[in-house]
Parts: sequence; structure tokens; C-alpha cells
Amino acid sequence: MTEAQGTVAAYDRETGDGAVLRDDGARVQFDRSALERAGLRLLREGQRVRMRLDASGRRALVLTAITLPLPPEG
Repeated sequence: MTEAQGTVAAYDRETGDGAVLRDDGARVQFDRSALERAGLRLLREGQRVRMRLDASGRRALVLTAITLPLPPEG
């Protein structure tokens, strides 16, 4: 399995689905199970993560937070 790092580009708190922009510019999709495998409950856009990718490199199987979630805006 390939590992990569990136920044959360989109995250839907209700469904647990989202996308990460890898450091090399590729966009990677993830779902709630990728968070659950790492014991995460919450992500925020702009947060840095480490990912374990599937064979295609387009879906994250596990996400691990590198930075803490950013505080809510407002």
C-alpha cells in the first residue's frame, strides 16, 4: 500500500465523505470508514493528514491527522 500526505479539501460531517488534495496535486476521496479505521471522529478543511491509499492511489483507506483540527470559523 502507498502512503501520502495532503490537506483536507472537502469534508461532509453528516456523511463522513470527503476529499484530500495530496501534496503532489492529486485529489483523493475518502469515506467515513477511513476515519473510523484511524479512530478519528472529526476533520476540518485545511487540516493536514497522512493517508494509506488503495492500489489505484485515488481512495484513502486510512486517514491519520498530522495537525489538530482548526478552530471553527466565526
